[in-house]
Order: sequence, then C-alpha cells, then structure tokens
Amino acid sequence: MAIELNYLDNARSLFRYYKSLGDKALAQIDPNSIHYQIHSESNSIAIIVKHVAGNMLSRWTDFLESDGEKPWRNRDAEFENDIATYDQLLEYWEKGWQCLFGAIHPLEKSDLERIVYIRNEGHSVMEAINRQLAHYSYHVGQLVFLAKALVGEHWQSLSIPKGDSAVFNQEKFNQEKSRRNFVQ
Repeated sequence: MAIELNYLDNARSLFRYYKSLGDKALAQIDPNSIHYQIHSESNSIAIIVKHVAGNMLSRWTDFLESDGEKPWRNRDAEFENDIATYDQLLEYWEKGWQCLFGAIHPLEKSDLERIVYIRNEGHSVMEAINRQLAHYSYHVGQLVFLAKALVGEHWQSLSIPKGDSAVFNQEKFNQEKSRRNFVQ
C-alpha cells in the first residue's frame, strides 16, 4: 500500500476513533450536566462540543476550495454556554463530524500536497489534516476528562480499565505479529 493512501486511511481511522471516544463519553453523562463548569473560566461539555463542531464546520466546508476560517464563523460565540438541550448538543456534534467525514472521505493521495488556507496561512492538505487531528484530540480529551469527573465511580472506561493492563497486554502478545491500526 502506498504510504499516502495508508496516511489517508490512518487519518480517517483516527478521526473515527476520536469521535467514538467523544460519543462514548457523551453517552455516559447525565443530560442535565452539559452546562457544568468547574469554574467561570472553564469550558462545559456543551461549550467544548459547540467549539469543536463550529471549528469542523468552518474548516471542512469547501475544504479544498476556500479558507478554513469562514467569514460566517463566530468563534467567540462558540464559547457561550447556550446549547439548550442534550439532544441539541448531539445534533451539533454530529453535524460537525458529518462535515469532516464528507470532506475527508473523497480525498486521494494526489490531494495531499495541495495547498489549503487557514486564516491565509498555507498548509498542505496533510498538514491541515494533522492540525485538525491534534486540535480535535485535544478537545475530545477535555470532554472525556470532564465527563469522567461528572460520572464519577460509575464511569465505564473507554480504554484499558485500571488494573487490567497485564490481561490486555497478554491478549495482544498472544496474537501473531501483524500490521494494523491500533484503533481497529
């Protein structure tokens, strides 16, 4: 497999992985807790989702054709805690991810060196993908951390549960060596 195609497949898998972490965290919270803030300067789950989705809609709409910072985006408004309901939160979350997947799915290896702009700064498509992967994983980590704190002792681990590392590793080392993505 050509390295460029492997890169695109891996990037798509990583985006799906981070979305799934967010999905699983959101599924565990009390819908009434979406506005909880640790303090007045911290972000609630609703704000994190609103910001991530707003960023996705801006960056991935007309990805190859227009600047990733759209004139219609109001980034400052993304940090207002005004998503009314859990269902509205999930709708916005899904809308952002659908935009991302709609843009990244048709990309081909010949697109990777094309230049796209974010606030007039040129990026290769590969650099733009890497930038967004880092940005979204950062915020999904915040979302998971906050959800875990809100759920408390009833939290269901999204990775290897505490105390199960040895069992997990034994299962992995009992398998034949092979090349595969860790998220599969």
